[in-house]
Amino acid sequence: MEQSLTSTSSEFLTHAGLETDLIFRRNVKLDYFCAFIMLRTEAGCQILNDYYHEFLTLAVKYNKNFILETPTWRSSMDWAAKLCIDQSELSDLNRKAITLMKKLKNEYSNQIENLIISGQIGPRGDGYQISLQMGIVEAKNYHLMQLKTFQEAGVEICTAMTINYIAEALGIVLAAKGLKMPIVISFTTETDGNLPSGETLEEAIKLIDTQTNEYPLYYMLNCCHPSHFYSKLIKIEEKYLKRIQGIRCNASKLSHKELDVLEELDRGDLNELAELYLQIKKNLPFVRIFGGCCGTDSEHIKTICEKLFT
Repeated sequence: MEQSLTSTSSEFLTHAGLETDLIFRRNVKLDYFCAFIMLRTEAGCQILNDYYHEFLTLAVKYNKNFILETPTWRSSMDWAAKLCIDQSELSDLNRKAITLMKKLKNEYSNQIENLIISGQIGPRGDGYQISLQMGIVEAKNYHLMQLKTFQEAGVEICTAMTINYIAEALGIVLAAKGLKMPIVISFTTETDGNLPSGETLEEAIKLIDTQTNEYPLYYMLNCCHPSHFYSKLIKIEEKYLKRIQGIRCNASKLSHKELDVLEELDRGDLNELAELYLQIKKNLPFVRIFGGCCGTDSEHIKTICEKLFT
């Protein structure tokens, strides 16, 4: 599994902006942007199932491998507490997310060569701004319980999405390393190409790899537009640049601050986004995992596939 994910000849698709898709395309009310509450009901699970099918059919059409990311970006203790969900139910919902992914994997196992189930975790606080900055040990302890649940439920990797400062990322990696669990770190950036904390991508990757003996399988970028990070990305020292192997970009060019106050969805320019993905694919050949983030849906991924794979 790890070899397939890090092989330079292996390309993967994944899905898009789950939460914005649910809210704006499917008219689902998500308190605190918490998609994992959908797992509480049969109807919610069916909506999630329909959502994932849209992307899996694209993987079949374009003959690409696929990473099934669980709908658990905010299914950790602090967010659950806001919804009056206790630890027992939270663990059950995390396990239920893995069960859903396993069913999808079984359904498509004869059509997609390599399907990877990834337990998705998110930042303790807001992904767009640093509302609570933890130290490394606190971050490790906070995320450990969710990682353990995923490991017990049989995920193949875990992916930490929309991480916005180094200490939390490092804490997550150390927690995963202690469990001997494969981990991926996906950072978000501001419009200047740096983390919301002001730290650069190169600083983040260099420090984490140095402290953990390059434990993360690879790094990704998500929840930012390619125009925000591309010019900064190509200037990173090659040994660290090669560690960035996936992108899941926002549809909109707006900053995090602007998106936070937006009342209508900004779907961006689909063709322009696909062109930027193609530019990244041509100039950064180690990037082989393609998906979307806020504001994107299956139409965005279809347009990206048409540009990259035809």
